[in-house]
Amino acid sequence: MMKGVRLQWLRGLSPTVRFEMCDYSLHSIKSQPAKVGDKLITRDFGTGTRGFAASEDRSVAVCVLPGTELSFSQYVMCLATGLLPWRSRVVGHKTAIFRQINKDKVAAHHDALEFPDGRIALLTTLCEGQEATVLQLPAKPKTAVEAQKQQRVAYIG
Repeated sequence: MMKGVRLQWLRGLSPTVRFEMCDYSLHSIKSQPAKVGDKLITRDFGTGTRGFAASEDRSVAVCVLPGTELSFSQYVMCLATGLLPWRSRVVGHKTAIFRQINKDKVAAHHDALEFPDGRIALLTTLCEGQEATVLQLPAKPKTAVEAQKQQRVAYIG
């Protein structure tokens, strides 16, 4: 999530209001921050990426902080690549931690899931329609290094 961006000039908000945003490709989609217990569903938002939507309103993107723990209702499935692209690939895990990768690359997908065996899958490669529950949000950072790890990449320029 993008922290500390003051949107006073956009919405007439006071200078102390902070706005957090999902991945930049979802900037034009209505969004809300993830909370413990939220029921999510993977969705293609038609913006060139997939993300999490609120299960009660699939038009709302749910923004997840790095370090958030998720539990899926079934084994996670990704789109297949390679020789058999028409077959989905089963990851073999029902839990994952949301991460951001490729933070130094502007033209790259950043949102990813890290599974218990250490494998990482980009969120945009997940099959659509998978249900997940937010188990735990990341602890509040105590140091600048921890805060930097939790900060979402936001390229707007």
